[in-house]
Amino acid sequence: MGTLGKAIYTVGFWIRETGQTLDRLGCRLQGNYDFQEQLSRHRTLMNVFDKVPVVDRDAFVAPSASVIGDVQVGRGSSIWYGCVLRGDVNNISIGSGTNIQDNSLVHVAKSNLSGKVLPTIIGSNVTVGHSAVLHGCTVEDEAFVGMGATLLDGVYVEKHAMVAAGALVRQNTRIPCGEVWGGNPAKFLRKLTEEEMAFISQSALNYSNLAQVHAAENAKSFDEIEFEKMLRKKFARRDEEYDSMLGVVRETPPELILPDNILPNKVPKTA
Repeated sequence: MGTLGKAIYTVGFWIRETGQTLDRLGCRLQGNYDFQEQLSRHRTLMNVFDKVPVVDRDAFVAPSASVIGDVQVGRGSSIWYGCVLRGDVNNISIGSGTNIQDNSLVHVAKSNLSGKVLPTIIGSNVTVGHSAVLHGCTVEDEAFVGMGATLLDGVYVEKHAMVAAGALVRQNTRIPCGEVWGGNPAKFLRKLTEEEMAFISQSALNYSNLAQVHAAENAKSFDEIEFEKMLRKKFARRDEEYDSMLGVVRETPPELILPDNILPNKVPKTA
């Protein structure tokens, strides 16, 4: 560091020290108020006494999600941003390839009007839409719970069944295989088509692939993030039509290309 650099550093140090001194003086003038740095207490995985979350290493749990207590998350499943899975008074079990989408809540029942102790069991390849609430219920494999739906204690959703967005499913309701239920309170609407059943499986696969991208992005270091910012800024000014007139070919860096299984209607490249 040269003479100029040292001088700038020293001035910066004096300014920061002056600011801290003024802050302490202001606190004293206000009374017995002390400056306290507020640290976030958020933990993505949190124990409750001896109850410990068990998450498969190939599952994705978003940094802002909360998985608490006796919760099991299977291989390839994804718990998205803002979700809360609270297995404190009972257990939560999630199979493989299931996605619990953003801001959803999964809880359990220690007691209720029927006197039943109810865990929450969610099978494999299940899609739970954004902001859904699942409480002390069971959802079998390859079922679909729409956005904003609420499943109360004792609800049982069979395989290939669908709960429509915004539905309120009352306690101890059983939704048979291949049926769509919706409304408040939820009731039978119609049978699922073959295409809709296939969509449920495809939806789970799509989210499993997308979770891998988010997991990789969240694992990047600060240097990698800054490098990609630079690349995006550089290639944002690219004009493909102008380049073609000049005969210039610019390849997009691999860091800025989504995997083939994420882009819609894109055929994966063969080796």
